[in-house]
Amino acid sequence: MRDWSELWMWRTAFVLCVLSVLALALLPNAAPLMLLSTGWDKANHVLAFFLLGMLGLRAFPGPAWRVAAGLLGYGVLIEVLQGMTTWRTAEWQDLLPDVIGITAALGVFAVLRRGSGRGA
Repeated sequence: MRDWSELWMWRTAFVLCVLSVLALALLPNAAPLMLLSTGWDKANHVLAFFLLGMLGLRAFPGPAWRVAAGLLGYGVLIEVLQGMTTWRTAEWQDLLPDVIGITAALGVFAVLRRGSGRGA
């Protein structure tokens, strides 16, 4: 079991990432924000949810499916909120790259844990 200061650090990083992704997802498209883009919307989703997944798995030890399910719900929430704006659109196809990013994080995290000798 990790100590609370380590969990606090990972949870803080996770929350900051969640809020940053939400802001980027809901702000109107603007030139300065394009600097934070991979250049392809779907790759942005994969990268964002991979990072959220890696941080979430570190921040919340326990069953990985809980982090994965929470992040999928977060992806749905983003699409719902985007659909409620006049400057963004909900694209339900964005959930597939979200799932790809989450799945990649689960795989990488499992490999790293096995490599560190902590077990899955």
